[in-house]
Amino acid sequence: MTIAVAVSGGTDSTFALALLREAGERVMAVHGHFLPPDPARRAGVRALAAICRALDVPFHEVDLTDAFRRLVVEPFVRDHAAGLTPNPCARCNPALKFGLLLDAARERGADALATGHYARLEGRGEAVRLLRGADPGKDQSYFLALVPRERLARAVLPLGAWTKERVRAGLAARGLAPAQAAESQDICFIPGDDHCAFLPEAAARAGVALPGPGPIVLPNGPCGPDGPGGIRVGRHQGLWRYTLGQRRGIGVAHSEPLYVIGKDMAANTLLVGPRPLLEARGCTTRGANLLVPPGAWPQALTAQTRYRQRAKPVAVEHRTDGMTLTFLEPQSLPAPGQVAVVYGPDGAVLAGGVIA
Repeated sequence: MTIAVAVSGGTDSTFALALLREAGERVMAVHGHFLPPDPARRAGVRALAAICRALDVPFHEVDLTDAFRRLVVEPFVRDHAAGLTPNPCARCNPALKFGLLLDAARERGADALATGHYARLEGRGEAVRLLRGADPGKDQSYFLALVPRERLARAVLPLGAWTKERVRAGLAARGLAPAQAAESQDICFIPGDDHCAFLPEAAARAGVALPGPGPIVLPNGPCGPDGPGGIRVGRHQGLWRYTLGQRRGIGVAHSEPLYVIGKDMAANTLLVGPRPLLEARGCTTRGANLLVPPGAWPQALTAQTRYRQRAKPVAVEHRTDGMTLTFLEPQSLPAPGQVAVVYGPDGAVLAGGVIA
């Protein structure tokens, strides 16, 4: 079997390549170009090619810049314009890394694609199972939950049992330096991770209109009524700048901390409220990527609706168009556009879906 290793130039993918090479696997390296070239990226690719030569590994480049823009960047912009909080990494993995990049690797003779994700795979073929990685601080199973099972059947995750510290130490012990010294940022296509600076220009290029300023309102209820629309407490600068649960940056002075609790897109209104209004009873998803047939699910389930969140007990109802999750203990409001991932007690990913 020939394994193609998706190499970005970072620590994790470089070490994954080294591990498979040491294990005696027949390997090749594939580097997907997702972003337009610039001098720094060109230098990084040259350094990456040199590492592969040192390891005696064939190196291939695959140009996916147009596909990345069409399948990841532009949907990210459109989702923000619609008031959602999209997760581009969760979209990229099924569409690009284990989609087009895997296809390109197979065209070059590979049978499987390895990545530097911190997650584990057990079993082969239709019996493959995706599980949390051994490093709880780096576990990336959440970002892989939308990858179809038939694609995971052709995946290899060498770092599932490793911690980040051990990976760094292991790379240094082998005398290897990553081509890309800095850790990759949260979203690779947003410079400085500054959404608010990135989105207006990206929206203009994509022909997408971002909603403009509008009222910030405390809803009717414990906060006290002020007509049918609640109490107007300020003015927002565009609903695309905010996400559910956000506290900082709202720009409203009040007697108690206020959080974003909703968006009324039709009225271009940002809804805010005190912390008790952040609690949610559940959520629904648009579609579901079932990695384990529902009939084989255990009774005790947990779900995670954000990456940096502890999974909590949940009950799940399956629908033809997705899932309904009922939280068994309080959770913060899930943000539409993010991913809800259902786990079993052993850390196995049972299903994932985009929150509606």
